[in-house]
Amino acid sequence: MVLPCGCIFNLESTESMDNLSFLKRMNRCWQDHCRQTIMIRSIFLFLDRTYVLQNSLLPSIWDTGLELFRTHIASDSAVQKRTVEGILEQIELERNGETVDRSLLRSLLGMLSDLQVYKDSFEERFLTETNRLYAAEGQRLMQERDVPECLHHVARRLEEENDRIVSYLDQSTQKPLICCVEKQLLGEHMNAILQKGLSSLLNENRVTELALLYQLFSKVKGGLLTLLQFWRDYIKSFGGEIVCTPEKDKDMVQDLLDFKDKMDNVVQSCFARNEAFINAMKEAFETFINKRPNKPAELIAKYVDSKLRAGNKEATEEELERILDKIMIIFRFIHGKDVFEAFYKKDLAKRLLVGKSASVDAEKSMLSKLKHECGGAFTSKLEGMFKDMELSKDIMIQFKQYIQNQSEPSIIELTVNILTMGYWPSYTPMEVHLPSEMVKLQEVFKLFYLGKHSGRKLQWQPTLGHAVLKAEFKEGKKELQVSLFQTLVVLMFNEGEEFSMEEIRAATGIEEGELRRTLQSLACGKARVLNKNPRGKDVEDGDRFNFNNDFKHKLFRIKINQIQMKETVEEQVSTTERVFQDRQYQIDAAVVRIMKMRKTLSHNLLVSELYNQLKFPVKPGDLKKRIESLIDRDYMERDKESPNQYHYVA
Repeated sequence: MVLPCGCIFNLESTESMDNLSFLKRMNRCWQDHCRQTIMIRSIFLFLDRTYVLQNSLLPSIWDTGLELFRTHIASDSAVQKRTVEGILEQIELERNGETVDRSLLRSLLGMLSDLQVYKDSFEERFLTETNRLYAAEGQRLMQERDVPECLHHVARRLEEENDRIVSYLDQSTQKPLICCVEKQLLGEHMNAILQKGLSSLLNENRVTELALLYQLFSKVKGGLLTLLQFWRDYIKSFGGEIVCTPEKDKDMVQDLLDFKDKMDNVVQSCFARNEAFINAMKEAFETFINKRPNKPAELIAKYVDSKLRAGNKEATEEELERILDKIMIIFRFIHGKDVFEAFYKKDLAKRLLVGKSASVDAEKSMLSKLKHECGGAFTSKLEGMFKDMELSKDIMIQFKQYIQNQSEPSIIELTVNILTMGYWPSYTPMEVHLPSEMVKLQEVFKLFYLGKHSGRKLQWQPTLGHAVLKAEFKEGKKELQVSLFQTLVVLMFNEGEEFSMEEIRAATGIEEGELRRTLQSLACGKARVLNKNPRGKDVEDGDRFNFNNDFKHKLFRIKINQIQMKETVEEQVSTTERVFQDRQYQIDAAVVRIMKMRKTLSHNLLVSELYNQLKFPVKPGDLKKRIESLIDRDYMERDKESPNQYHYVA
């Protein structure tokens, strides 16, 4: 059986044509051939479906038509070359933004596919040209454009190539084509893109571009791992700057909270909540926050104090709860949690004793969070402080009944807080000269309390006391809410009109620095119940004071704030040193506990066990010193033959 070819294709007559005209001529020839082959198959349909099917060696009429076209036209090297070059030229024009006839390309590439020469004659050349084009474009992009523009350009290119596959390329080309684009525009420049632009994208919180960056990098082999490493390094670097810059200490905790919120938002909105990125962020936070030992723990404790103190009008209870939850996330990253405990305990004591706590519920909520995070041992002293305050209330109810039964009831109403010394921070006792009525009332309470709890010792702490005084001015009667030191100074003016600073000091026994601050609060603050001569903001030697009879205030009860002595460097060092001292005791106890259980242990194994048991960071050198100290005190001894071996001494 012989089939006529559907067209006459004269190569010489096409040499003068441009490539597009040649492609159109080629397509017309192909379409004519297909149409005529279909007509012949329709005429010989019975033959094609019976005789040909029964003889497996005979090709169908359609296949014979394809073979004829392949042999006489498509296999001609000049025709094939011209066709492929024409198609590639059209695709390049389209990539450069020009409009091309997509139906023509779809028809011709369908022809190559039907003739089974698509892969060998077209696809290899096409991928090579694509590789070359995008390699050059990738280099140009990195040099000429910023990272957000690069990312949007790459996304657009990928979209265009996917559109070409849908419109006219064979589906088999999709994977190698997209891989080629991703490799040349992204894969070859991953480090350069991240070095050039990741920091600025994160600093400026460019959520759209960060999401696009993640989406694009997830397509490239090793892309997410590279992004993860740069992300981790960025957090360490940015966070390290917050923590290790002493000038920023004032805002450190707020900056850390804001930074954590921002990074959480990036992971959630841009990085598809990828677990690896969440873990990398936690690891990075833990690394940089412990670069500067102790200070972050101290500042977090003070930040919590500022939020839990009365007068903090920034937050409702729900907002305060949210802030505390966020603080606990930062707190988790800290290694030296005992430093936090020391400063937190000191501030909590002030809040409880001066009645400065914003909310008992918020205090107990914070305590519960700390207990959940660090265990009961961590919060036992803090819980003890709350118990003392509650017990003190019960004791005061009993004391008031006791006073009422006395023959001479006092004109002063006394409230006492009984503090268990082991729970509370240590306070330096200060001897001051109290009025006789106060001293008498103290003795009455002492008699009452020791009568109920024999064997206990009471030590009064005047530095923590406060009082409400009734005062008469020209304007009328007022109540003054003052500290005990302010009380002692103001009461002096019942006995005389004017006193010098030296006279007040001799009469009250208040330490000089404390007295200056007390007088400053009474004579130089907003509520000036005393007049100072000469006038001025600071209290100097030789200054004289008199009662301000002309004092006016819109409120009946006025709180006169004590001038707060800023926590000195010495006090901070003292608190930190107490923490270190406690750590030494804990190390000693852990060593003895381990040796008592194991009896004999090598140095390395002992150190390893200690690291497992201790909950604070410690250097190997410090452990060695404690082990030497215990050997000197005969708790353990070295093996005589092997110095690295220790034996427990019972």
